[in-house]
Amino acid sequence: MNDITGHSGGKPPSRGFRLDKTNGKIFGVCAGIADHFGIDAMLVRIGFVAGTLLGFGSFILIYLAIALIAD
Repeated sequence: MNDITGHSGGKPPSRGFRLDKTNGKIFGVCAGIADHFGIDAMLVRIGFVAGTLLGFGSFILIYLAIALIAD
């Protein structure tokens, strides 16, 4: 049965993006993104590696910006 918020059990909805330092490898950015969107962290990590290689390293700057701004 649904509660007042319309959420039907399972994991409660997140209030916003947070770094996942317990499941993260370096800063927890990819694990936090994966947790926020409900996907596997390995897919996010592969996406960041591919973006870094194809984007001439720009994803490294994006990763560091997220790590410094979030939490």
